[in-house]
Amino acid sequence: MGPEWLLHDGRPIASATVLSHPEQLDRLGTACPEAVPTAVLAGDPCYDRILDALPYRERFRRALGVAPHQRLVVVSSTWAPRSLFGDGDTEGNGEGDLLPWLLPRLAAELPADEYRTVAVLHPNIWNGHGPGQVRGWLDRARRAGLGLISELHGWRQALIAADCVLGDHSSVTYYAASIGRPVLLGAFPDGDLDPDSPVAALGRTAPKLRPHGSLRAQIERVVQGHDPGRYAELATQTTSAPGRSAGLLRRLFYDLIGIPEPADRPALLDRLPLPPYEPAERTAPVRVLTRLIDTEPPTVAVTRYADAAHEPEDPDADAAHTAVHEDTQDAGRLSVADVVVRYGAEDDPRVGPPAAWTAEVLACHPHCALAVYVTGPDRCTVYTRQGDLVRLTAAPDETGRADLCDPAAYASALLAWLGAKPLGAAQAELTVVTGAAHHRVAVEPLA
Repeated sequence: MGPEWLLHDGRPIASATVLSHPEQLDRLGTACPEAVPTAVLAGDPCYDRILDALPYRERFRRALGVAPHQRLVVVSSTWAPRSLFGDGDTEGNGEGDLLPWLLPRLAAELPADEYRTVAVLHPNIWNGHGPGQVRGWLDRARRAGLGLISELHGWRQALIAADCVLGDHSSVTYYAASIGRPVLLGAFPDGDLDPDSPVAALGRTAPKLRPHGSLRAQIERVVQGHDPGRYAELATQTTSAPGRSAGLLRRLFYDLIGIPEPADRPALLDRLPLPPYEPAERTAPVRVLTRLIDTEPPTVAVTRYADAAHEPEDPDADAAHTAVHEDTQDAGRLSVADVVVRYGAEDDPRVGPPAAWTAEVLACHPHCALAVYVTGPDRCTVYTRQGDLVRLTAAPDETGRADLCDPAAYASALLAWLGAKPLGAAQAELTVVTGAAHHRVAVEPLA
């Protein structure tokens, strides 16, 4: 709100300076009194759209492939040298370039079937560095399953869907706190902010990330210990006119134009659209730990980490193997993969049908034990080295909705089961455990 942003030759640049809350008017009077005559309290249309869409949280989660048992971690950064994605020192301790280092660590530490991670970056990051450069910096994390959310159209839906927002001093992080989401601050340059601003108050209220501590433990601590009313006072400072910005802004616009406002049509905001279905896509090798829990009924626990370069530790695991996407960047890993995976439509003429592709993969990679063709959010076709062709299909939930666990996890459970007992001729059922979730998976012989 300083004069360098609001004035030119000592006069206000804008005809109207739109504010969302009276506290902003007080700070404007202190920082730039020349602009006060242009100030208009007209609410916050962005926040109003978020409030309107809150009832659709579960739909937004499913659009990101997030199952009820999973945590959605949204990583958000504004543009500034000391932001989470900045190239400066956040606290004078040499922790620059935090986000490109942090994201691969999240992939290595968070089990792939228990967490989903997406990133929301400020438009100026994309415009300042260029999409190619940003995607290059994030390439390793993207191959491990990181989702990149549209900085213009998808970030509000991601906030609504989030279980935890790992952010900085951005408005996105503040919006997350305002709607009651758990917040963990990965960077927060207190000296860069007006100490009387609500965002600065967030920095004094929200917990801070310890970069060298366990990321999973810190995320779980923030989520499990979150009080929904923790940021209630901050939420009241987001807007003084919740749900009314459309009418207030339209009245302002027509006044500036100098023509009468339509009396027969209500002022409405565009509602947040339902994003396309975009589950996590992992082309990096995945390290899989399995544990046989029971034989009657067959029950296998599966824990997958989307970074095979990091060797996870699990004293309870019976066995471990590596699953590799056929489109992996490191094609050499296919020759030593225990499981080779592809995702696609069953009738894709380029590689399908599944029976043909799986047989081709086993012929090309003699060390591979299973070839897995994932054809839907809850099913896959598997061909074993022993010559068994089966379809794995997870049972829907009580509402009839498809299980959204990655079907490749079911194939890994099948591999562990085959080590204990060969497949029978009749259809069977396998229970796959990922974290606290139990998935009932039908095993249907196809040949």
